[in-house]
Amino acid sequence: MKRLRRNPDESDPETTPDPDGEVSFSKDQHERKCGLSSMKMMGFFVVALMVVSVVFSVSVVLQDPPSDGVLESGKNVRFLDVMESSKEEQVLEVQPQKGPVDDDALSIEVRKDKLHGGLLAAGFDETSCVSRYQSVLYRKESQHKPSPYLISRLRSYEALHKRCGPYTESYNKTLEKLKTGHHLESTDCNYLVWISFSGLGNRILTLASAFLYALLTNRVLLVDPGTDMVDLFCEPFPEVSWFLPLDFPLKNQFDSFDQKSPHCYGRMLKNNSFANSSKSILAPFVYLHLIHDYDDQDKLFFCDEDQTSLQEVPWLIMKTDNYFVPSLFLIPTFEQQLSNLFPRKEAVFHLLGRYIFHPTNPVWGLITRYYQAYLAKADERIGIQIRVFDTGTGPFQHVLDQIIACTLKENLLPDISTEKPIINQSQKSKAVLVTSLSGGYFERLRDMYWEHPTVTGEVIGFYQPSHEEYQQTEKQFHNRKAWAEMYLLSLTDVLITSSWSTFGYVAQSLGGLKPWILYKPENRTAPDPPCGRVMSMEPCFHAPPFYDCKAKRGIDTGAVVPHVRHCEDMSWGLKLVDNESEL
Repeated sequence: MKRLRRNPDESDPETTPDPDGEVSFSKDQHERKCGLSSMKMMGFFVVALMVVSVVFSVSVVLQDPPSDGVLESGKNVRFLDVMESSKEEQVLEVQPQKGPVDDDALSIEVRKDKLHGGLLAAGFDETSCVSRYQSVLYRKESQHKPSPYLISRLRSYEALHKRCGPYTESYNKTLEKLKTGHHLESTDCNYLVWISFSGLGNRILTLASAFLYALLTNRVLLVDPGTDMVDLFCEPFPEVSWFLPLDFPLKNQFDSFDQKSPHCYGRMLKNNSFANSSKSILAPFVYLHLIHDYDDQDKLFFCDEDQTSLQEVPWLIMKTDNYFVPSLFLIPTFEQQLSNLFPRKEAVFHLLGRYIFHPTNPVWGLITRYYQAYLAKADERIGIQIRVFDTGTGPFQHVLDQIIACTLKENLLPDISTEKPIINQSQKSKAVLVTSLSGGYFERLRDMYWEHPTVTGEVIGFYQPSHEEYQQTEKQFHNRKAWAEMYLLSLTDVLITSSWSTFGYVAQSLGGLKPWILYKPENRTAPDPPCGRVMSMEPCFHAPPFYDCKAKRGIDTGAVVPHVRHCEDMSWGLKLVDNESEL
């Protein structure tokens, strides 16, 4: 198409006669020709102006909006570059596209509740943590809504945190109890300090457990930043930080806290130094050792009587690598409150996780860039999370065989054709997100579906964001990628996870997914059946107590109440499930 808009001062070979072609004309003819040419030139110029005007008008009226754009308040804004407005809820006009905002053929105008049904608080600086309100554009609408009581308690907790958080008057007053070593007059704020400990998956699960305990006991949760917590997670509470100040008096002792520490609750019980203390001389803090190696005295933390005693302690310092929420549901004192908070028991971490854990902007960039580049356009997204506990260098053939057997048996992926090509190719595409420390499983699966067509004609694409080869807990960018991959797995439609893996637990619960779990192989042999569907999306408590606090004897805590059962992947573990008769 010729360019019609031109500068009239410029010479144009299409509108001005070529002087070299006119040299043989007579003067008279030349003048008439020049006159005629001038009229033609003027006519062409007028026509050109009219055409340009029409083209410009049409382009303005019919111009396509950007494919990744969102119309907000009548203006075109780019989806990844501009924050939403600060209103609690708003109507977003989403352009039709495959991906997070075109699920189940939604209408063009989709009402997106960026506060997750009241779960999140409004009023944050949205640019400081883009994921907090933008994540709703990537997720399916959750089937698990927060109860009115949970919403009310979260707002009450936020007010408590604002009043008692770091460097407030109440915080400074209560801190004096640690500095002086004496139990002074009671204050209106008590605290639970969570020590950053273990791998990232464990930390996420234990922090959610600690927050629920703080909610139940009306304590203020303060989070040890460790080496990377500030880099990974946004502040969840308005106005006042949840991170423990660096000048906290006990911070340099965190690494040394264990069962032998003088202030360890289990040791104090053994020595009768806690039970025999009067309120006036009660220790200003107690260390709670809830790591997997804890003993019977440490486990008395889950008894009603002990919870009553701990209420008087202003500072509780907790170190744990367990998702201990299921055992909180076995403490009679908390029973009614937990029932009101979570009518659906399997949604505990799902709701608390979406409330607490928002990726920081650098991590959110990793998530959204990868999603848009590799997953958004697929008709279906499948996550495969692979964690291998065998020693030695993988990939292991029995693990690969187990993954393939699971996907085929459960019709999660189509079989391949090794004899003849599939001519009638399906238009359906599936994107398979593989997460593993090893790159070998991804490569074998990718090559299998690259070298052979599927029997259904579906197009299968495999993607693996990283393969770090071994876990590097203290490495900052390693944990950024790990957090991004957990989150990406939570955005899939179908999920396959590995037994005993907290990485998989986080992904399934955040996503509201009931995955197929790969049973743990024995003797390097793929189990039969290779996998099974989980009872609920809740994580497993790997090291629960087996003790009846009233009878003071051992008991199967997986058979006390219908909603606390043993895990599919760990027979002695506990997990929350929904008792259908109660719903």
